Amino acid sequence: MSTRVFIPNDTAARSMGADDVARAIAAHGVSAGLDLTIVRNGSRGAAWLEPLVEVETSAGRVGFGNVMPHEVDTLFVRGQVNLAHDRCLGAVESHPWFAGQQRITFRRAGLIDPLSLDDYERHGGLAGVRRALTLSGAEIVADVTTSGLRGRGGAAFPAGIKWNTVRQAAGTTKYVVCNADEGDSGTFADRLLIEADPYQLIEGMIIAGLAVGAERGYVYLRSEYPWAISVLRDAVTRAYTAGLLGARVLGIGPRFDVEVRVGAGAYICGEETALLESLEGKRGVVRAKPPLPALRGLFGCPTVINNVLTLAAATDVLAAGGARYAALGLDRSTGTMPFQLAGNIRCGGLVELPFGRSLRSVVEEFGGGSLSGRPLRAIQVGGPLGAYLPEHLWDTPLAYESFSAVGAMLGHGGIVCFDDTVDMAEQAEFAMAFCAHESCGKCTPCRIGSTRGVEVIQRLRRRDESRRQWQLLEELCETMEIGSLCALGGLTPLPVRSVMTHFAGDLLAPAGGTGQ
Repeated sequence: MSTRVFIPNDTAARSMGADDVARAIAAHGVSAGLDLTIVRNGSRGAAWLEPLVEVETSAGRVGFGNVMPHEVDTLFVRGQVNLAHDRCLGAVESHPWFAGQQRITFRRAGLIDPLSLDDYERHGGLAGVRRALTLSGAEIVADVTTSGLRGRGGAAFPAGIKWNTVRQAAGTTKYVVCNADEGDSGTFADRLLIEADPYQLIEGMIIAGLAVGAERGYVYLRSEYPWAISVLRDAVTRAYTAGLLGARVLGIGPRFDVEVRVGAGAYICGEETALLESLEGKRGVVRAKPPLPALRGLFGCPTVINNVLTLAAATDVLAAGGARYAALGLDRSTGTMPFQLAGNIRCGGLVELPFGRSLRSVVEEFGGGSLSGRPLRAIQVGGPLGAYLPEHLWDTPLAYESFSAVGAMLGHGGIVCFDDTVDMAEQAEFAMAFCAHESCGKCTPCRIGSTRGVEVIQRLRRRDESRRQWQLLEELCETMEIGSLCALGGLTPLPVRSVMTHFAGDLLAPAGGTGQ
């Protein structure tokens, strides 16, 4: 019987040499007379172990971390898996990094062949859409509402309310749009899911379409993800061939079509109305609201806009029922969240857990502390618009309301760590500079305010009239928060204010300086 060897075809794994490892294992199998079947699976999310090679045995899949091509010959001894190898992790499912997680959305990631629809279904896929096909749109929406599922893209708006608004909106044509423009620094969950389990996204979009009465969906995918684009387009083609998409969903449902559109690299197109402008072939500029996209969105029609993780989670909600999903998490933060560990961290990667675990436990237990070995000083959660949190706030539960209470946000679940060598004044300047670079330019508070913000922080860093500049920065932040048209300008002050609150010494002149 052939031995199956799993080697991730994920972008991160390939960047670490996974393709060379796959070729080396295939060549070794031929030269050693081994009957090996190479499966290019998705990544399990353990970036710190890539390339992670797994060999199927009678006792389960045995893993080898950080395998290099020249080490391939030693993975097998006399045709058997070398369990004494220095790279051997033992049974992957039993490894503490994986065993400590509670994976729902990412339960298939790394286990299956991403482009095999049969593999997807054998591991629980399509259960959600099959159940949804037996329900009315109102019943689907009611289940999503019961689940408490909230948008995983940053705003955390209840998915059930959004879907119900679109369902009840007047109009014969409605759309489902997936926001896959994952632009936050330190985030990669959307890319990983698309490359590891693309049919889950497709299934989630079909469920949303059934719920609101839409027959067409668009995935707006960032151009910086070329491999994800290739995988998703291949999966869409195969879904049409298998009858999952097209004239009759699974042969019994209404029509549903999916098209992949590629963005041009603008961060602002992660904002839903700018995304719609781009989808319509226009410049990606924020629209004034109202009207809301749920009532007048793509091409002026009612539109559901959710990100990848939200739509993927909807498949689990429908498969198991909204009440079961709602039983996980903390308070109004229900279900699980894929947290992405990045920055100065020893064990970077994706960790899926129910809401409620503390930031400290995730960073220490799964992240393993800093890569540099130095003490961590600050952790930014929620992307470039998220707050920088000092050590005394790391016991805050990872939940929407808990983070809001300390002046922070979860956003897309990105966690970026900084050790004690970080200059927090530089980070504050970076936040304003990022906004200035990525602003669509439509509103003055964002376009001009961010540019002036960079200048004010630069004067603070030079200790030039520090107290006066400090007051000016506070007023500028307030203007941006209140006056900006969208969240880019409105949230840029959040990381800046967190530095002013928790790391003021990096910005203010010392006693006796030019403080007045």
